[in-house]
Amino acid sequence: MDIYSRKSRWKIYMAGTGVVILLISIFYTTYLSKQLAEGEQYRVENFVLAQDQLNSDKEIEDVTLQLQILQRNTTIPVIITDERLQIVDAINFGEEKDADKKYLQEVIQKLQKSGFEPIVSNTTGNKIFYQESTLLRQLRYFPLIQLILIAAFVALGYVNFSSARRSEQNRVWVGMAKETAHQLGTPISGIVAWLENLRAIREDDEEVIEIVDELRTDVSRLELIAERFSKIGSIPSLEPVNIYTELEKCRAYMQRRASRKVQFNFPDPDSSPLNVRLNPPLFDWVIENLLRNALDAMDGQGSIQVEVSEEDHMVNIDVTDSGKGIPSSKFKTVFQPGYTTKKRGWGLGLSLSKRIVEEYHSGKIFVKRSEEGKGTTFSIRLIKASHEKPVAQPVEELQA
Repeated sequence: MDIYSRKSRWKIYMAGTGVVILLISIFYTTYLSKQLAEGEQYRVENFVLAQDQLNSDKEIEDVTLQLQILQRNTTIPVIITDERLQIVDAINFGEEKDADKKYLQEVIQKLQKSGFEPIVSNTTGNKIFYQESTLLRQLRYFPLIQLILIAAFVALGYVNFSSARRSEQNRVWVGMAKETAHQLGTPISGIVAWLENLRAIREDDEEVIEIVDELRTDVSRLELIAERFSKIGSIPSLEPVNIYTELEKCRAYMQRRASRKVQFNFPDPDSSPLNVRLNPPLFDWVIENLLRNALDAMDGQGSIQVEVSEEDHMVNIDVTDSGKGIPSSKFKTVFQPGYTTKKRGWGLGLSLSKRIVEEYHSGKIFVKRSEEGKGTTFSIRLIKASHEKPVAQPVEELQA
């Protein structure tokens, strides 16, 4: 199974688990709120009953219980009005608000609009309005506060974890690239020496010299690959390069290694020069990666078209193939390390390309459009050499 499919599934599982936890929390908090609201209503009813008993004409020998009920209500805001809703008394709103009749009338109006039915005294006919206590209101907001805190914790953890993971990945990238370049260096030097020795021994044999020349060409390719790997993690030097000439070099190299059933439609190398600030070995690596992916997607037949256009201070390079296409859900995933649809391969080509374009050339590479069964267009945006905008350097953790 694709590692990024598993990663997406884990995200869904984690999100689902979070939703379940939140729903359980909301359900339980709602249950507690309901119980507490019923308890407060019962306390207010007892409050009214105690008042009725104290105001009744019947003599009560011991009023201790009634007085305790009235005195113990220190949390539930209560407003007592007469039959015409004229305020008689109010408690637990605060010292100033208990005497502020305008404020109390506004509270009554809000309660009436919400459908609240006041409790009516059996002895005086007074109407008793009450609000939820501060504790009950805080309990109702608890799920929202909990959600905010959990979301903040998860977001902070995700950012820190992602940052640490990217830093670790960068160190691994740099270490592997430089070690690869180092390991290639020794055998390449040895092969070059043996070729020169063979050339000197058989300098009169044209067939051998021809083979030596072809081998030297392949060794030069190995040297270029080693140079590319050695530049990963270092600050590459950027220079003004005619983009048409550089693209033609890539076309010539890849077309010789492609099926004759594949058509390469590239810009005319003799077009008016358009200079871009880039590092040729690394830029060629990007184009070759795109062309190899295009060839793999077309199964040996089709067409590859490269178009160059200018936009303000940027140069756009669109590489279009007539291959299998990419699902829209994978437009970003294809640039992640390890993602591949091939039976063989490490899935590092596009990831390296993105790193080279965006971190070393301050450009942009993305899937411009794609349709399954019809083909894909990758777009590269680079800064013109004539533009004064400075080219950003690689991030610190990528430096050697």
